[in-house]
Amino acid sequence: MESKLNLDTPAYDEIQKNIDVNQKLVQELNTGAHDIDEVRKVVSQIINEKVDPSTEIRLPFYTDYGRNLHLGKNVFINAGVTFTDLGGIYIGDKVLIGPNVTIVSVNHQIDPSQRRHLDLKPVYIHDNAWLGANVTVTPGTIIGENAIVGAGAVVTKDVPANTIVAGVPAKIIRKIEVEN
Repeated sequence: MESKLNLDTPAYDEIQKNIDVNQKLVQELNTGAHDIDEVRKVVSQIINEKVDPSTEIRLPFYTDYGRNLHLGKNVFINAGVTFTDLGGIYIGDKVLIGPNVTIVSVNHQIDPSQRRHLDLKPVYIHDNAWLGANVTVTPGTIIGENAIVGAGAVVTKDVPANTIVAGVPAKIIRKIEVEN
């Protein structure tokens, strides 16, 4: 669901309070030595929901907001991943996210007089998808079940289920044959 956010409102002031708390947690997480259980515990605080014990998150881990990031089970998040999640990022089960991936659900408005205001568009990454290293996923896109996004791709349009995409912008390379 697409929405707009004016940064000069009391509503944004409340969001900023969460950002201030979470940025300290993110900085502490990324500057210390932590075992996998500690990482899940701190990320659970940041996103305000329990990270499943089957999920593995490698550090460093980055998020600008945290409260609109939703992780499924058996998710693997490699080092250096950035979630810009104010607009909502929904990650299904068994998703693989390669190193240095950026997933963005926020954009600035085109009109120069409104440039500091935000357009919020959620991103959905469905079960068993795989995002290769250095992928960028732009606001409002959906990555279908079992899809693969090749390393370095920039996803600007929805990726159908059982499809491999690559390139800048990402284009369909081929379909994946699924065995039943």
